[in-house]
Amino acid sequence: MSKGFLQFSAEQQTFDIGGVKAGGQPGVRPAVLIGTVFYHGHNVLLNDDQGGFDPERAERVIRNQDEWSERTGNPCMLDVVGDSPEAMCKHLEFAARVSKAPLLIDGTTTDVRLAGLKYATEAGLTDRVVYNSVQPETQDEELQAIQDAGVTSAILLTYYLLDFTAAGRVECVRQLLPRLEQAGIRKLLVDTCFLDLATYGQACQALFEIKDEFGLPAGGGVHNAVATWKGLKKKLGGEAKDACVAAACASAVAIGGDFLLYGPVEDAKYIFPAVAMIDTGHSQVAIERGLKPDPNHPRYRVG
Repeated sequence: MSKGFLQFSAEQQTFDIGGVKAGGQPGVRPAVLIGTVFYHGHNVLLNDDQGGFDPERAERVIRNQDEWSERTGNPCMLDVVGDSPEAMCKHLEFAARVSKAPLLIDGTTTDVRLAGLKYATEAGLTDRVVYNSVQPETQDEELQAIQDAGVTSAILLTYYLLDFTAAGRVECVRQLLPRLEQAGIRKLLVDTCFLDLATYGQACQALFEIKDEFGLPAGGGVHNAVATWKGLKKKLGGEAKDACVAAACASAVAIGGDFLLYGPVEDAKYIFPAVAMIDTGHSQVAIERGLKPDPNHPRYRVG
């Protein structure tokens, strides 16, 4: 059993990925915020398959996230999407050059992700990338490729169809953790699988329980709860979307979330202030328990 508000039974693990620390005790470590770039339909793209894009516009939105990270103290990463091997490599090369943030290799298929993995190895980026993602269905060949590349950071997506409940998500980690450790994945971030409004509560409960049992950094793609909400615009109006995404992100951090894939990188202006506010509130509880927030914590930047 947990010991109290945002206190966990397991020692909380913190992983340094490309200079960004993810995980740990809420109030001490601020949440890591991850915007997605080059996603399908992103207005910076000129063509999806070949990886063509407008470099000036892409640089602007990437640097905007970096600026919000600096303003609030919330660390950031960049979720880099590719629809083809060629696109994946072009997008990673550009993102690595424009920003110092760690990069998620988020290919739409296994062969695209493996192409990104190969590029990361050749470009000397293995310490700066996170493989996104491994799942219960991930084959041994893919895990072997991750190990051969020397990449030690990955996201585990707990899409566990045998038991798609909060408890099933925790069981997914129990079952896969030995296999992932054997593949050399030492810095594991657990995505508790936010799919829609119906699964939002499940994913939040699993998030807390995974931190409590394993101490692993936990979070996920909370924006999915809003992106798949079919009745949102019709019933509440188009202006409700941004508020709901910010609320979904802030709420996940309020119950202990360590990292969030918040959706399109352009949404940084809504997400960073909302999450920084929650992190700042948590910091006071941490201080009263004798803990010391990181020097760059939002407490010292937005208060």
